This record gives sequence, C-alpha cells and structure tokens, in this order.
Amino acid sequence: MRKLSMALLAGVALVGCGVDPQAENQEIISNLLEAGFPADDIMVHEDAVYVGRDAHVTLEASREMLQTGKQTAEQYRTTNLVDTSSVKKICVVPTATFNTYSQLSAGLDLAIDNYNSLNLAFTLVRGSASDCDATISAKTTTGAGGSSGFPKGGKPYGTINIGTGLQSYSTDVNEHVITHEIGHTIGFRHSDYYDRSISCGGTATNEGASNVGAILIPGTPSTAKVGGSIMNSCFRSSETGEWSTSDKTALDYLY
Repeated sequence: MRKLSMALLAGVALVGCGVDPQAENQEIISNLLEAGFPADDIMVHEDAVYVGRDAHVTLEASREMLQTGKQTAEQYRTTNLVDTSSVKKICVVPTATFNTYSQLSAGLDLAIDNYNSLNLAFTLVRGSASDCDATISAKTTTGAGGSSGFPKGGKPYGTINIGTGLQSYSTDVNEHVITHEIGHTIGFRHSDYYDRSISCGGTATNEGASNVGAILIPGTPSTAKVGGSIMNSCFRSSETGEWSTSDKTALDYLY
C-alpha cells in the first residue's frame, strides 16, 4: 500500500538566552502537576520536560495550561491556536490555477464541509468576502502531498499548498490531504510527530516539539496508529477523507 508524506512548513528553531534551565523546569513541573498531570507521567530528559514520554512541554505551554479555557490535551497541538474571540469566519481562497484541477477543487469543498459539520467556534467558507476575519490562500505545488504552517497572532496560517499530483487520486484522498493541511493552519501537529514511521514506514523519525510545541489534547490517544487520524504524517491511497473519533474529540475540545 502506497504511503505519501505531507510536508510541513513551520519555523523550528530553539534558542536559549541566559535562562536557568533547572529553575524553568521546576516551574514547568509545578504547572503540570497543578494542571492535573500525574507525577509519574512527567519526566525530564536533557534539560527538557516531557509528558507521556514523548510530548515536550515548554514553559509558555505549561503556563497556558493554567489559564481559564486554555486546558491542553492529547492528539497534538501547537502552543499557538486560533483566537476564536476575534476569528469567527475563515475564508479559504483558491487561486485560479487551483480551480483548474477538478479533484483538488472538489477536495477543498469536502474539506471545508468536514470542519463546518462539527459546529466549531469558527466557520470556513470558500472564496473571499468582506467579512472575513482571516484568509487562507489555497495554492498549488508539485508532487502529490501538501504543506502549510501554524497559527500566529491568533490567526490561522495564511497558506495551504496542495500538490497537483493529487489530481490522479480519488476525491476522498484530496479531501483528506486538504483537511490535514487546514488542520495545521489552526494548530494541529502530526498525530505521529514523535515517530513518523507509524504512518510513513521506514526509519523512525521524531519531528521534535521545537518552539511551536507538541501538546497532548485530553481524551485522545497518546499514541498514533495507521488510519487513526487525518493528522497522521503520511496518507494512504485508500483514505476516506473523514474524521476519526479522536479527530472529532480534539477539535471539539479546542474549538
């Protein structure tokens, strides 16, 4: 069964500037305990604090866990999310070139329907409008995958890039890939970010938490499996494009 990778465009630099790692880690652990994580689920490795053995928790993320309405959880999300107090309507605007690919175009409509079917705190619409609170441009790229990025300043990442090679795949696969890339723009990490071989095969590769965070969302599995989430790193030619139970739980929890 063929497996294809969906690349991810996001800055991933870690820089330390005169911070005392030990004092910082003590605060992170204290915040995690206060947020309800069991002590035996927290570990320190190479001056970094982890929960669930594979999810790195930054100081900022641990503080965010203590804020009202900002509890964290499983599946995996970035530290930054879309601020739904100001972003209610997100317009997804395909380029003229994007619209010439029938499968990509149909997949975009179905991806938008995926999000709107869950009655989230925001609505996605296709095309530009005067009342858009945020805009995501849907562009084409080479290959048969996609790429996007993470939220910034309370708004979704502004671009998804979808490979024109997907034109030869089913509408369901196009729906899956586009839903996946929109997922990144609103803050979702790969569900198997800690071991891409789960969905991609080959050698185990850990993307790392980096400075964007990899925070577990409660109520979802802490480990990934093939076909277990639209947010898996790689997709199969048999994908249905529909949410898994854990996908729905994660979206409902956050948005």
